[in-house]
Amino acid sequence: MQGYIQVYTGNGKGKTTAALGLTLRAVGAGKKVFFAQFVKGQRYSEVKAIEQYLPGVRIKQYGLDCFIQKNPTQADIDAAQQGLCEVKEIILSGKYDIVVLDEANIAIFYGLFSVQELIDVITQKPTEAEIIITGRYAAPELIEVADLVTEMKEIKHYYNEGVEARTGIEH
Repeated sequence: MQGYIQVYTGNGKGKTTAALGLTLRAVGAGKKVFFAQFVKGQRYSEVKAIEQYLPGVRIKQYGLDCFIQKNPTQADIDAAQQGLCEVKEIILSGKYDIVVLDEANIAIFYGLFSVQELIDVITQKPTEAEIIITGRYAAPELIEVADLVTEMKEIKHYYNEGVEARTGIEH
């Protein structure tokens, strides 16, 4: 089966959630999934659920503490660069049917690695591998390379009314 490159971007909620939904569907079909989380280093609920209930999924985080409110440190850059190198090896290995690069767009936006570095990795994928890339601010070059691009558009969000992220819903 032909694999494609998918990008989920935009300022609306649901990019990681969409990638997790595809992951669940793939595992149900007997596929193996590698779920790489860039920028994220906290133990989100999806990490716990995958580790506990989805043995067909390997999840690994390539982020430290959340730096979105400040500039990334050299340690943040190093973690993302190491992650991209590992993801390249994982994609080339052919061991996984689907590789998710969660928040890779944000990693590019903050200069943790370049869009060209990511494109060089994903365009080497085996024909049958499916690549999912999430995060706001997808670069035009990445959109051009992708086979499917979905933009999540925020119409209204309760964050704007002061609602904090809720366990099991947003994290």
